[in-house]
Amino acid sequence: MAHHGPIPLLFETGKSGRARRYVAPMGDAAAELPSEVLRTRLPLPEHSELDVVRHFTRLSQRTFGIDTNFYPLGSCTMKYNPRVNDTLANLPGFRELHPYTPDRYAQGALLVMERLERALSSLFGMAAFTLNPAAGAHGELTALLIARAAFAARGEGEQRTTVIVPDTAHGTNPASAAMLGYRVVSLPSNERGRVSLAALREIVGPTTAVCMMTNPNTLGLFEDEIRAIADTVHAAGGLMYYDGANANALMGNARPGEMGFDLMHLNLHKTFSIPHGGGGAGAGPVGVAASLVPYLPTPVVERTTDGLRLAFDRPQSIGPMRSFWSNFAHMVRALAYVEANGIEGLTRVSQLAVLNANYLRVLLRDVLEVPYDEPCRHEFVASAQRLKKEHGVRALDLAKALLDRGYHAPTMYFPLLVPECLMIEPTETESKETLDAFVEAFCEVIALAQRDPQRLFDAPECTVVGRVDETKAAREPDLRWRER
Repeated sequence: MAHHGPIPLLFETGKSGRARRYVAPMGDAAAELPSEVLRTRLPLPEHSELDVVRHFTRLSQRTFGIDTNFYPLGSCTMKYNPRVNDTLANLPGFRELHPYTPDRYAQGALLVMERLERALSSLFGMAAFTLNPAAGAHGELTALLIARAAFAARGEGEQRTTVIVPDTAHGTNPASAAMLGYRVVSLPSNERGRVSLAALREIVGPTTAVCMMTNPNTLGLFEDEIRAIADTVHAAGGLMYYDGANANALMGNARPGEMGFDLMHLNLHKTFSIPHGGGGAGAGPVGVAASLVPYLPTPVVERTTDGLRLAFDRPQSIGPMRSFWSNFAHMVRALAYVEANGIEGLTRVSQLAVLNANYLRVLLRDVLEVPYDEPCRHEFVASAQRLKKEHGVRALDLAKALLDRGYHAPTMYFPLLVPECLMIEPTETESKETLDAFVEAFCEVIALAQRDPQRLFDAPECTVVGRVDETKAAREPDLRWRER
């Protein structure tokens, strides 16, 4: 990637009068708008259409994304999104359907919702799903609200105050629990990178509300004692929650409902190939066991003698979790993905995700430490601890150098129990040739770290933006243009 220098903001360029060369003004604004919203001066830039098109085209050419490069971002499952899904979501009958359309005129959309809910319930072994939540963390919040409502109905609302979260959990798990006022208790892993059943038995008790887990966990390892874990939590009266961020590893091969989970969420924008990243819309459906169905958010799609309807008359429901019904275009994309693959195809998706991850693990373990060097699922973790000790090169430096070679960095420093951690997930969509080229680039970076570590400290050298101060960017973001 060549360095072409910074692109000035549109606010910093342009000349007076250029914005009116093609479309004539539509009259006096004062005649159309209330006086209280009028301003005497509005410092908007004035450009020709050509200048604006070129500006945004140049920006798009500098964007790193899954459509241009390999994106092995562990846990975030950045895989290719089939364009046919976008085509179907853009059909006029879906695209132009108003969310307040009466049910009798929206039967096709309601059928999409019903079929997707049934497909997800079947795939993951749950009694029912709600499509209401807008993202993964939103799904976590929804599931915990359902759990709280169920405990209140049992007369245990005041008693169940603790949420157990393994140290391999996603960071949003403890945050979601804390938002609802639960006390979060960390559950340590054992030397095998799995939940310690002995530690769980010491922690669990009459105050336990929910144990939040994902399986496989964020080390990419399957929790092989999951039934004993679930039995332990259930014996104490608690509920098991499944974080579905890693569901890409098990479609068609295992079902959380059969592992003993009572609640779960899915990231449709990960496992079911919906475009995401950059803060774009997500989708986080929540599935529940039969005993928790009455508490699902409203509305719920119901089949009646007159067809399908959105049902709001659910007295035990926790209520709506968002405006309107959900990110409907994502439902269309997800259902298209399910229908196109079928159960055999979805099973193959997970098998290839596991195969690709293990292929990379075996090729990279000769140049990086792999703390849990055993067959993984969809992802695995490596460590740059030895490089840091011997050459001062951190995981961050390796990641920056990979950018120079056209690869997005793996997830860094997560999970926290692995020092100088790199979490790598190739997904099922990448070819063997791509994976081989990635390994070759990684080996080149590590050889450079051993030979000339300063080169890595200065990386990236060839990207549009050089090394940034991540701490300053996170703590002092400046996202607003101000007129000088």
